[in-house]
Amino acid sequence: MFMKNKKLKHRGSREMVRLEKLSVKEGKNGKGAFVIDDFKKGQIICSLIGSIHRRNEMPKRDTKVTVRFIQIGKKTYLHVSGNGDYLNHSCNPNAGLVIKGTNVNLKAIKNIKRGKEVTFDYSTTMGEDEYELKCHCGNANCRKKIRDFKYLPVTIQQKYVKLGIVPAHILIALKHTHL
Repeated sequence: MFMKNKKLKHRGSREMVRLEKLSVKEGKNGKGAFVIDDFKKGQIICSLIGSIHRRNEMPKRDTKVTVRFIQIGKKTYLHVSGNGDYLNHSCNPNAGLVIKGTNVNLKAIKNIKRGKEVTFDYSTTMGEDEYELKCHCGNANCRKKIRDFKYLPVTIQQKYVKLGIVPAHILIALKHTHL
C-alpha cells in the first residue's frame, strides 16, 4: 500500500505534493513503514502530510491518537496521515525529519536498502516536557525512554544537529545550552 505523486489538501486548503516511497507491513514492533527503493544518506524519502494543529487542539495525552502527532513548532503539531503514520521510533534511526515551517520531509541519515524499515528518533521533535514513552526499539544503544530532545546525551544531540534533523523550535529552546 503506497501512494506516489498524489496531491492531498492540508488544513487551510494549502496543497502539498506527496512523493511517498513507503509501504506498510508488519515489522519487529508491529506495523511499520518500509522503503520501496534504495536511499542514500542525505536523500529525501518522502514528505509527511496531515493536518496542522495548535497544542490546545490536541486530544488528551492518554488517548491512542496522541502518538500520531509530531511536534513541528513550539506549539504546533502535525497529525500525520498516510503511510507516514507508521513511522516507528528507534534509538539508532536510519532517517530523520527536516522541518521547515509546516513542511516536514523524511530524510535518510544512513544508506537504506529497499525493503528495510524506516525509523526516526521521536526525541528529535519533542520539546514540550509533557510526554514520555517507553522505548521498545531493541537496539543495543536503546535509551529505554523516549523523552524531549534536551534529555538526549550531548553527543547524540550534536550528531542530530550536524545531520540537520533538529527543528528550529528545539534549537531555539537550547540556544543557551551546550550545543
